[in-house]
Amino acid sequence: MALTLNSSNAAASRQRRSIGHDLIAVVVVAALTGLGYLLFPDNLALLTRLIAIALLVLSLDLVVGYCGIATLGHAALFGAGAYAAGIASAHFGITDPLLMTLAGMAGGAIAGLICGVIILRAHGLPQLVLSIALVYLFHEFANKASDWTGGSDGLSGISTDPLFGIFEFDLYGHTAYLFGAALLLIVILLLRLLVRSPFGMLCRGIKEDPLRIRAMGASPKLALIKMYVISGAVAGIGGALNAISTQVVGLDSLSFTQSAEALVMLVLGGTGSLFGALTGTIVFMLFEDYVSSVNPFHWLTIVGALLIAVVLFAPKGIYGTAAAYLNGRREAPR
Repeated sequence: MALTLNSSNAAASRQRRSIGHDLIAVVVVAALTGLGYLLFPDNLALLTRLIAIALLVLSLDLVVGYCGIATLGHAALFGAGAYAAGIASAHFGITDPLLMTLAGMAGGAIAGLICGVIILRAHGLPQLVLSIALVYLFHEFANKASDWTGGSDGLSGISTDPLFGIFEFDLYGHTAYLFGAALLLIVILLLRLLVRSPFGMLCRGIKEDPLRIRAMGASPKLALIKMYVISGAVAGIGGALNAISTQVVGLDSLSFTQSAEALVMLVLGGTGSLFGALTGTIVFMLFEDYVSSVNPFHWLTIVGALLIAVVLFAPKGIYGTAAAYLNGRREAPR
């Protein structure tokens, strides 16, 4: 009886801590977006782009950090979402931003299903090669289907109605930024629930020991495909936000460079952590923007030096190393 009560109390305590951590996460993200609005009122387009890329990096973390899938082709999911939202507006007259976001989410999820089924047929380096091949195939398909995508000229003619019929998407980017911030808050909260759910723990177990998970009667491949679809939906939301805010979709959204940069941002912040993905995106994009404006001829050298320093001295990433240090200090005997 006493053991049952202790177990119930422990479970209730863990649940309260989880809810508290979720609230802290929401407050931190809301504070960061509010701070960005105050500090960079004339550069909200950059911050909106940062949020869109942050959604891509978060989606990448789901498959790399939590599932251990090797991929360098995640821009295929981001670009699929961007083109789905853009085509919905330019060719089908769907100009409501919420419906365009749903179209992007669906496009990213479908691309995630296709990529997941193909990529998960291999392991290790062959898996990495498959992901690179897929992003190039998506890129070439978008280039050839110029009647729908605009090809190398990009998809234009995208228009967006005011959000809720009230807030217009102005040239200064106020509405687009606040819309993106709201999307990021919702996604972060849902992903925190996902990674702590039984399904999220199952995916972590597959990353650690897939043979044991299979011996327990679960299907690792099916679980990973489901996570890839979820990841595609998140990346698709980021792509849709990018299409809504810029009102144009180019082939660069499907580029290998986009995939590689997303992976660099994830490693920079720390894999297997949602806040690590956010930290890496913020540090990389703001540092890149500042350095390229100060030194337009040698900024890549400076960015490269930063990445080398982080990998050598903070192998778990900026956020991961800081979190490990604080945990060590907290658990150290006094």
